[in-house]
Amino acid sequence: MRNGVDFLADTNVLIYVLEDHPVVKGIIQCSVAVSVITEIELLGKKGISLQEKEEVCSLLDDCELLNFTNEIKKLTIALKQQHTLKTPDAIIVATAKYFGLTLITADKKLKNINGIDVILLDLLQK
Repeated sequence: MRNGVDFLADTNVLIYVLEDHPVVKGIIQCSVAVSVITEIELLGKKGISLQEKEEVCSLLDDCELLNFTNEIKKLTIALKQQHTLKTPDAIIVATAKYFGLTLITADKKLKNINGIDVILLDLLQK
């Protein structure tokens, strides 16, 4: 755990929070960190409205933002050599691994990566 942070949230988790999906209700009470990649993915959405941007920024203000480092870059490269991952996913996984945080995600393919703990959201949960 890093500075009282409970989890590193994947981008999809924050999308579900913004959509008020019932599966993430308990997560809102947790102390959550996010990778800078999540910030880029959320705010870099083509055609994002001012209201959406404000909602995303408000949510991100409640998270600890973890920046990309040289160590995370090295872990990302190693993960991409070992697994079939998109670069943003590899960076998020590498960030969780580097900081020793449990990754919370809805992305099933991230469940089986060695060296990190993953909590997989059940999107069918009501």
